[in-house]
Amino acid sequence: MEKSNGEDIWQDREIRFDVDHKLLKLINGEVQIAKMDHVEDTKGNNGDRGTMRVTNLRVIWHASSMPRINITIGWNCITGVQTRQATSSSQRRGGPCEAIYVLAKVSTAATKFEFIFTTTSPAAHSKLFTTILSLNRAYETTKLYRELKMRGSFIKEDGTLRLLPQEFLCERVTGVWNLSTDQGNLGVFIITNCRVVWYAELNPLYNVSVPYLTLYSCRVRESKFGMALVLETTSNSGEYVLGFRVDPMEKLQKTSKTIQSLHKAHLLKPIFGVTFVKERAEKEEKPSDEVIDNVFNDAEDDVEIDTKGVRPDPFAAYYNGGAPQKEGNTVTSPVLSAELGLGIEPLPTGFTVNDLWSVHFE
Repeated sequence: MEKSNGEDIWQDREIRFDVDHKLLKLINGEVQIAKMDHVEDTKGNNGDRGTMRVTNLRVIWHASSMPRINITIGWNCITGVQTRQATSSSQRRGGPCEAIYVLAKVSTAATKFEFIFTTTSPAAHSKLFTTILSLNRAYETTKLYRELKMRGSFIKEDGTLRLLPQEFLCERVTGVWNLSTDQGNLGVFIITNCRVVWYAELNPLYNVSVPYLTLYSCRVRESKFGMALVLETTSNSGEYVLGFRVDPMEKLQKTSKTIQSLHKAHLLKPIFGVTFVKERAEKEEKPSDEVIDNVFNDAEDDVEIDTKGVRPDPFAAYYNGGAPQKEGNTVTSPVLSAELGLGIEPLPTGFTVNDLWSVHFE
């Protein structure tokens, strides 16, 4: 029996706070996609700047002055990403600034979390927001690499498998009986480097896809139908027990050993499915703090982000935290607004009263 380490992969499925620095290191198959300094956890650690690292499994933030203060948020927990206004004490005068709101929820609990991250410049904000949003979408569209799927549309009409990126066919085994019902269903095993797929010959839509990341064990054992190939899945994927009969015994043993070997090889370097295109290569930037250098693995920033300037939200340009507007050292006097019939603070150049009512949150 080959036991899966998939049970121990929590990085993309959990939210953890202030973990040991060893748990922040990249695991096998995890790739750092972006790294940004001077990012503040505005909600939990307002005023403390830190470093954010975005990988194909999670978002990691830690305080620069004290790395033991940290957060790791798995992509599977993130339910939404948006950019809004927030107040940061590390910003000049403690006024409002553009912030990234990350909404998250752990599937095993009803508790919802809201994280707010701010950066020191609009360009860094745009880059961070685009990176998180893009990776979140990429994770959502690649679940076949990480989740067990039944009755999916991944078998073509000619009986061939729709291969995923980075996936290749290793073996095709015919004459495989699914033992989920008393009469059984004759079908085909398709074994790849990422998963095991079975489908019924008479109805290809009656199928199951078992990624190696969800496979707990593969073994041959006795059943009421004789010797059978049994696939057990992890607790995170429902703890399914799937039985298949393959004749003759030599073919059964060979199929079992093939799945066990590919399963073991996959765990050494898992394919999680979240990929990115390398647009440009930058020199590695080592953290100035030696402690942080020991905590994290440096990597190149491989994300190409469009950082063209955009007009800030009108409310952000107008609002200044409630303090009177000043020109030099003189406090400006209210002016009459013909549209409102009221005395108001002078509007910034290029803005109208109508702009103040046109607040849009992305």
